[in-house]
Amino acid sequence: MRFQLAVLAVLAVSSPAAAQQQQGVTSAFSGFSLKSDEPVNIEADNLEVRDQEQSAIFTGNVVMKQGESTLTSRKLTIFYYDKNKSPANAGGVKPTQGETKAPAGGATPEAGRDIRRMEAEGDVVVTQKDQRATGARGVFDTQANTADLTGGVVVTQNGNVVRGDRLHVNMTTQTSRVESGGSGRVQGVFKPRQRDQAGSAKN
Repeated sequence: MRFQLAVLAVLAVSSPAAAQQQQGVTSAFSGFSLKSDEPVNIEADNLEVRDQEQSAIFTGNVVMKQGESTLTSRKLTIFYYDKNKSPANAGGVKPTQGETKAPAGGATPEAGRDIRRMEAEGDVVVTQKDQRATGARGVFDTQANTADLTGGVVVTQNGNVVRGDRLHVNMTTQTSRVESGGSGRVQGVFKPRQRDQAGSAKN
């Protein structure tokens, strides 16, 4: 039986306010949200630009940053909108290609290109402050404003850990869920809030 776990409140179990709980899992991905006006900056060992496919393939120690969120992986493929066919997203904001650092001498994507999809493969790690999510593959759909992480997913925050096969994040609604596939059930380890040790010593 497929088991789903709404991890927003669970992962932020140590937070007393509901508003803080709602930002628990999704905050690691918030920098990649459609609402972010920060450019997507990428560094990698190798870069292949495919103009006909409107894509760029980054490989080797890939580091992608947007806002306060960072993604690392072995491979990252960026798919762009055609310059004349880029749809207007909500609020007129579209994730765009920013600075690209790759070996000199090769073609690079034009800065300012509108991004429609990003696919990360191999040791994918998404971080922001104390939030961390890892998996084998990540897909970011900028039009839907969603992110999916699959393959041995582990989500951590402040000592709390959730494991599953897939993490789905909706950055518009700030909701997320961890799902299990055929490997078993979703597992969670949650660290209780530490009491005031000084106050406990007096009693």
